[in-house]
Amino acid sequence: MTKRIVFTGGSGKAGRHVVPYLLDKGHTVFNLDLVPLDHPGVNTLQTDLTDSGQVFNALSMHFDFAGLETGKGPAKVDAVVHFAAVPRILLRPDNTTFQANVTSTYNVIEAAVKLGIKKIIIASSETTYGVCFAEGDKDYHQFPLDEDYDVDPMDSYGLSKVVNEKTARAFAMRSGADIYALRIGNVIEPHEYDRFPAFMADPPSRKRNAWSYIDARDLGQIVHLCVEKDGLGFQVFNAVNDTITAHEPTAEFLQKWAPGTPLTRPLEGHEAPLSNAKIRKVLGFKEEHNWRRYVG
Repeated sequence: MTKRIVFTGGSGKAGRHVVPYLLDKGHTVFNLDLVPLDHPGVNTLQTDLTDSGQVFNALSMHFDFAGLETGKGPAKVDAVVHFAAVPRILLRPDNTTFQANVTSTYNVIEAAVKLGIKKIIIASSETTYGVCFAEGDKDYHQFPLDEDYDVDPMDSYGLSKVVNEKTARAFAMRSGADIYALRIGNVIEPHEYDRFPAFMADPPSRKRNAWSYIDARDLGQIVHLCVEKDGLGFQVFNAVNDTITAHEPTAEFLQKWAPGTPLTRPLEGHEAPLSNAKIRKVLGFKEEHNWRRYVG
């Protein structure tokens, strides 16, 4: 069933691949961003998401001029996908990163809930697992990393994502809306597979990403599956591809490169240390873009 979707941050690295995927599935998308998305059929509304008034207005507007033809006012929004954020540390001062990410997420979820939109998907992050932007060489508590992990980031960005997950949970409990938080791994665009030989040659360089990744197009599939799947309330999903970014089997690789980190279960074959078992089981995710297809 096709849906009317408001997408925040559709002009960003992940969004510019996810939005076309949703369009290909027949959905209608309205992009809220500070810069336009150069894609046919998608209107971008320049919106400061830290301003709650702008957010309420943006979620209750026509998507484009065609909406005026009905004479019935703006049509109902079926889902909101919130990807807009300061995308990492060291782009803005830490307090600004935290404030912008937390405030914008609160505003988007609050407006969606109060406007009666029952499906909200937010971008959380692999950084919640505490190693990506850690001070020094920090070990993970355990492998695989799953959604029940005791997340413990040190940095302003990862902390903002933990707060956003708690915000989502609070609104889901009191409103009954479905709010799904995607802990998105290291996003790889199609042209970036030429970086993988360097990853293979320098395994420690990938520790901060748990030797895992998400193809931007497969992230589109995950978002589409979230839009289609109703009735789950608040959920956290790891959004990553199936396999480790290494040639060796995962257990053998981790024994060499993360010997101090315990395993909570056997790791089969080349499965990613940042586990996507939940999205495969609950949402039916089937990756289409394994890195081995693109790297010799």
